[in-house]
Amino acid sequence: MTIRTILVDDESLAIQGLELRLQEHEDVEIIDKCSNGREAIRSIKTHKPDLVFLDIQMPGFDGFSVVQGLMEVEPPLFVFVTAYSDHAIRAFEAQAVDYLMKPVEPARLADTIERVRQRLSEKRGVEEVEKLKEVLAEVAPDTADEMAASATDGEMASSRFEKLINIKDRGQIFRVDVDTIERIDAAGDYMCIYTGDNTLILRETMKDLEKRLDPRRFQRVHRSTIVNLDLVRQVKPHTNGECFLVLDSGAQVKVSRSYRDVVARFVH
Repeated sequence: MTIRTILVDDESLAIQGLELRLQEHEDVEIIDKCSNGREAIRSIKTHKPDLVFLDIQMPGFDGFSVVQGLMEVEPPLFVFVTAYSDHAIRAFEAQAVDYLMKPVEPARLADTIERVRQRLSEKRGVEEVEKLKEVLAEVAPDTADEMAASATDGEMASSRFEKLINIKDRGQIFRVDVDTIERIDAAGDYMCIYTGDNTLILRETMKDLEKRLDPRRFQRVHRSTIVNLDLVRQVKPHTNGECFLVLDSGAQVKVSRSYRDVVARFVH
């Protein structure tokens, strides 16, 4: 999968630096470079890229104006790049995949590219399913109707719950994909969110956070612990009817007896 990419920045050195760092990612193909917002809008409409690295502060049309100027077409994925952290919340409100600070760090860029790969993979997977539905509608309309009814039921059940959670921690805004959340521990009115490679602090009660997560995947296994059941890799019996869940990261979470029956319905 090639990620067709456009770089937009009014500073040529910034574009050169980002272009150099992107050479480490063989699946990223830079198809155009733009020095202002108007050029960017024209280029995006012409080339229809998968991804745009977009500077926020530019003369004339800034980065947010570029996004607004593409509302009538299917927009690409955007990664905002800027020297000013105070634009973070607006960037997330504009549905950016990520928000990078200048100078861009290679490790941070690698995380962003991996997130882009996941988003594009999901998008293309949806497109393939839609093509399959079109074919089925022609050659097997009864089967197509059954698939549509089943999909609608599942979508209605899952659409009520969060896909992304914005967490303000240590003066930064983190946009956390709930799929990456491994477990959540309560500490009073604060939640410790573990994503396998990171730990973030969210000011919210366990009760309120539970309402935002799909209970088919996220279950409380202890008075103060919620676990993503999709990331459970092993169940280890313990004394007194308790057990431990071994997660993807290797962390072990004790399941108290009062919650054992709940987990047993999901973990086999």
